[in-house]
Amino acid sequence: MESRINELVELVRYHQDKYYNDEPEISDAEFDALWDELAQRAPDHELFQTVGHDVSEAFSKRNHIMPMNSQAKAADPDSFRRWYEKAGHSRVVAQHKLDGASIELQYNGGRLAYCVTRGDGTVGDDVTANVSRMQGVPARLDLQFEGAVRGEVMMRRSVHAEHYPDKANCRNAANGIMKRKDGQGAQLLEVVVYDALAAEDDEFFSDEGAKLLWLQEQGLEVVEYRFCDSADEVIAYREELMQRRPEMEFDIDGLVVKDLEIDLDDVRRARPERQIAFKFELEEAVSTLREVRWSESGHLYTPIGIIDPVRLAGTTVKRANLVNPRMIEQLDLRIGSRVAVTKRGEIIPKIERLVENPPNAAAIELPEKCGVCGAELYNAGTRLFCPNFDCPKRRLHRIRKWIEVLGVKDFGPVMVRKLFDDDLLRDIPDLYRLKENDIAGYEGMGLVSARKALENLGSVRELPLPQFIAGFDIEGIGELIVARLVSAGYDTLDELRSASREQLAAVDGIGEITAATVLDGLRKLAPQMNDLLGMGVLRVAAPPKDGVLRGKSLCITGTLSKMKRSEAEKRIVEAGGLVRSTVTKDLAYLVTNEPRSGSAKNKRAQELGVPIISEAELITLLEM
Repeated sequence: MESRINELVELVRYHQDKYYNDEPEISDAEFDALWDELAQRAPDHELFQTVGHDVSEAFSKRNHIMPMNSQAKAADPDSFRRWYEKAGHSRVVAQHKLDGASIELQYNGGRLAYCVTRGDGTVGDDVTANVSRMQGVPARLDLQFEGAVRGEVMMRRSVHAEHYPDKANCRNAANGIMKRKDGQGAQLLEVVVYDALAAEDDEFFSDEGAKLLWLQEQGLEVVEYRFCDSADEVIAYREELMQRRPEMEFDIDGLVVKDLEIDLDDVRRARPERQIAFKFELEEAVSTLREVRWSESGHLYTPIGIIDPVRLAGTTVKRANLVNPRMIEQLDLRIGSRVAVTKRGEIIPKIERLVENPPNAAAIELPEKCGVCGAELYNAGTRLFCPNFDCPKRRLHRIRKWIEVLGVKDFGPVMVRKLFDDDLLRDIPDLYRLKENDIAGYEGMGLVSARKALENLGSVRELPLPQFIAGFDIEGIGELIVARLVSAGYDTLDELRSASREQLAAVDGIGEITAATVLDGLRKLAPQMNDLLGMGVLRVAAPPKDGVLRGKSLCITGTLSKMKRSEAEKRIVEAGGLVRSTVTKDLAYLVTNEPRSGSAKNKRAQELGVPIISEAELITLLEM
């Protein structure tokens, strides 16, 4: 579970970077599927507190006038109905959800001043020179208008076929052109708008319908939309569009449904509650599984299916992710199986289900031995991996993880690999035995930069116990798991080592398998940990003794606005508290910013009489 979450986080960040700073590799539908899977597996991950990604360094920056926030999503009619009923809507406007590149047109006294990309949701790239040359971008609007118009930079399918057939899809091509330094091709693109905000006049638009009419009157190209009086009308409109979609000139991937009444407070939320993206279902194709290859990442072996080529989301698919051995077993996949394939946001698409197994389909053979150390691989169902802690692959990965946890940027993966291959690094303590002359010459380093790198490495003199153990890369054991053990009183390395499996398994959120993994890892890595601590270059921070939350357990639910979930849990642990994942009668506090949301945890806390506090009240407690 945790390894898949880490993989999803890495993929989301990778594709966000490609989308905002380069040329996207996947469609919005594929990215949303990836995002939705992460939301299902880790709904409170810190990624959901942010919008977009860092802006590009190639353009000057500009703040948005209009919030460019992310939207809640519904992928099926039942989910949409639940949202519609909860929101209490009557009449709504349903707009095509354009699959393009988001843009904000900023007008000053009715004159076009700036064109700004979405960026990180607050600051974007100034691409005025290119966007002002596109179709649908008037230089003047109503002279009374001071504010922003939001839309999408779009490429027609006919333009894509004639001029850019080498690009995977229209969105990728449009985004690349929008950020070209020479602006070549900008005149072939169009800006289609769907929203506006007057900077200083909350009464400029009476409702969403009047806003769309005003945009049309200004000569802007406005997205296609329809007013609906019920959830069923919206669902029927979506079905209609799914049938019309192949013949449309512009790519769309669903509907954006908004309350007709304008709620500016809602618009400014990180994720507005009065509107939702009602997505189309994923495109699916049927193919035949011909071969399984095993991708090696560190000590993990991940199955990749080789399939007969099929077309999905504008690209030809030949490889599909099989995720792990358990999925192969559960789906009863074999060589020769007919399978359903979708693109869920990953570079490598995913096999979703078995269609049929022909009589001649053959069993899939799993690798049995590590290709590096020869150890027998361990099949944990969700992971197939080399269990040998002394395997060179595992040692190298452990060193890289330690550097990542410390946040030291001087030791890049290429340099670490070369030092490892040259026997200058074998384990984590060897990092602290390096001399300037050892690393000078690697990756262009001179003596001065080598000295700085070693100084930066040595500048981290103390680590909390969760961070220290996480840095040694025990399979599936991250900082949060160790923090739970620390909160339960196992707050020193010696106390953890001397605990029994039964004692650790009794801690909330741990269990027997995790407890056994922690103790096995601590035992096998004890020589390295002792060696490092014995060098005197770094120590484990003393546990909190007199924190204001000492002995109290807290559970957090819902979205936090002032800090990330991981930061809040860390601060609770530092204050001596225990973080729990469920509401029990001995819970000191349930922390939520939505005490009346009707969630299961809120209801349970009310039934048990557990005090419910807000994030602001938690911060007050932590600062006492």
